[in-house]
Amino acid sequence: MRTIEELEAKLAEPSEALVKDLSTIEGDILILGVGGKMGPSLARLAQNTVREGGLNKRIIGVSRFSNEEARRELEDAGIETISCDLLNDAELMKLPHADNIIYMAGNKFGTTGREHFTWGMNTYLPGRVAEKYRDSRIVVFSSGNIYPFMPVGSGGASESITPEPIGEYAQSTLGRERIFEYHSHKNGTPMLFYRLNYAIDMRYGVLLEIAKSVHEQRAINLTMGHANVIWQGDANQMALRCLTECTNPPSIMNITGPETMSIRWAAEEFAKRLGKEAIFEGTESELALLNNASKSHQRFGYPTVSLLQMIDWMAEWVEAGGSTWNKPTHFQERKGKF
Repeated sequence: MRTIEELEAKLAEPSEALVKDLSTIEGDILILGVGGKMGPSLARLAQNTVREGGLNKRIIGVSRFSNEEARRELEDAGIETISCDLLNDAELMKLPHADNIIYMAGNKFGTTGREHFTWGMNTYLPGRVAEKYRDSRIVVFSSGNIYPFMPVGSGGASESITPEPIGEYAQSTLGRERIFEYHSHKNGTPMLFYRLNYAIDMRYGVLLEIAKSVHEQRAINLTMGHANVIWQGDANQMALRCLTECTNPPSIMNITGPETMSIRWAAEEFAKRLGKEAIFEGTESELALLNNASKSHQRFGYPTVSLLQMIDWMAEWVEAGGSTWNKPTHFQERKGKF
């Protein structure tokens, strides 16, 4: 992949399994918060799946759409769009019904200093959405950030691990789950909590940050010495397939790659490909934010894009000066301050 067009096409390639799963559920798919990092590619993937499978479904993306160009690109791909401030109750209640909801709305970065807004987006809004779509099935985007740090050799936190969120972003994200869970019990709404970390695109993500540090000869802090990553195309496929796994009370599904990736190892792999030296500072902690996604791999299979393939692609992208977003993950943050 050398261009944005090639990247977007790759991200939006539906698998046979996705076509089969979406053919088993009735109704349209409404994506709330489609304007984020993952939303546009997820919407295109859903639309391509509907087209390839000959399915009778509308794909509808909802966002404030501060970027009109992004909205036009979605519409050009056949996706219906609605501009809506979800925190405006009157606008929210005017949204159309859909049998299937992908809930991607939320706030993470910029939480410090605007904690009230983060709690409004992440914990208040879910209650309003849950009431509005009480008769739908809802896949709720959550985060592996709600888990406690785990020993590096533990395999990561499985869905059975009790959340211990650090910091207000993670706390409000657990609040999102709890509010949706309350409404699921109250109204019988089938739901699934999709706990993700970390999705990788050429334009952002943990691997991009490591690759750029190596390429620019900047030191990489090893305090958070391990992480999990997954190709965004695989993460989006799993999100859509999770519509078949919604239950009452809600199901939980961790989503990430199978490896506990060493940051040091990944940096050295980039160094080989980029002809640079990896520079480090600090030492690896025995604990890290790690996610065990074995359950999702059992249900959906392993991700189709391997870790080494992602590293190859990312090295080529960075070396060629490919377009990137200024949206750092802050994966090295250990005190929950975003």
